[in-house]
Amino acid sequence: MPMILAPTATLGTSALQLRRTLPDLSGKVVGFIDNTKPNFNFLADDLGDLLIKKFGVRNVIKQRKHSSSRAASEKLMAAMVESCDAVIIGSGD
Repeated sequence: MPMILAPTATLGTSALQLRRTLPDLSGKVVGFIDNTKPNFNFLADDLGDLLIKKFGVRNVIKQRKHSSSRAASEKLMAAMVESCDAVIIGSGD
């Protein structure tokens, strides 16, 4: 199951379930979900290149949300989970 990290918080007191970690990134597919804020696309491009060159990532997939103020759609999230080993949902500015 791919690891998805989202920079959002929820209210509540229930215990968090930890996601599994990847032992390394070699041969993995990493996804970026651009939240449409300025400059995240540049960060994702640079990080994607670095992940491929230095950590052996096989492929980088980049998708863009419609708005920074709304969560990624279920369809977008499902597509990323299906095709990526890890997903980074980012913020720019």
